[in-house]
Amino acid sequence: MALLTISGEPASRWEEAAHIAARLLDFELITESRLEQWLNEEFSGAEIAARAWRPAVTSIAARMATEHHLVIAAAGAEALFGAMPMLLRAGVIAPESRRIGNVMLDRRVERPEAQKIVAEMDAAARNSRRARFGRAGLSSTQFDIVLNAEALDPAQIAEVLRAAVQARGLIEQGLLSSAAEARIQFQTRLELARHGITPAARANLRRAAFGHPSEELFANLLDFYRIPWEYEPRSFPLQWDKDGNVTEAFTPDFYLPEFDLYVELTTMKQALVTRKNRKIKLLRAIYPHINIQVFYQKDFQDLVFKYGIASAARD
Repeated sequence: MALLTISGEPASRWEEAAHIAARLLDFELITESRLEQWLNEEFSGAEIAARAWRPAVTSIAARMATEHHLVIAAAGAEALFGAMPMLLRAGVIAPESRRIGNVMLDRRVERPEAQKIVAEMDAAARNSRRARFGRAGLSSTQFDIVLNAEALDPAQIAEVLRAAVQARGLIEQGLLSSAAEARIQFQTRLELARHGITPAARANLRRAAFGHPSEELFANLLDFYRIPWEYEPRSFPLQWDKDGNVTEAFTPDFYLPEFDLYVELTTMKQALVTRKNRKIKLLRAIYPHINIQVFYQKDFQDLVFKYGIASAARD
């Protein structure tokens, strides 16, 4: 496998760099939200102790790496695997002033409030690392490459990472072999056994077959803001014939479980908009308890701010 792990200081925009790098390399991106979903699947929603987080995530990632090249974008990702020829561990840092500026832009707050937010984010990151790995801070010795975001934007960081992956010849190493995965699984199962946890091998990397490029764009946006989503999870019957058979139904594009919100994306074609609006009007009349919003492609970026989803996901 080719395996690129990316983490960094809060508000240094390392998550955005990871998304761009995955796209440039055509690697499968594993985010914090995807890891949370897989941990729930793998361990049936059981609470994973902080010290069991690393072996639990390593077990899942190793299985995925037998089929895909991976970018793992998660706090502490650099500590998941030991040194391997196919592994590149990247860290992103930035001066506090730059990180405060990023928060001011992202959250639309003044500098004093941004300073407070950055301090809280730093404290939370230290506490999480201490709980999971027994150490509070980032150490440059844990990374193969450290990039300073003071003068590099996320796109430039991603380009540097692509060049580093190519220079190291990671892709030429191939996917993780079954034998290598077995060794990793053996070690992680020993660690998990100390916590009374047994992996169930339920978590699978499922790629949604999106019906339109705009849906994939929206899914990537949700991943960036760490918002769990489900693609077309449910169809709602809207009309029935005299025998009770469903003759018309509506399937919203996305469901956001944290907000109990269905989202439907539309194109600018008026005929399609009119047809969808009619179905949504029916849905609201038949299922008044269902929370659904309709958005045009141009509204994607506005969505995360207008409805407070971005800030809620970060809290």
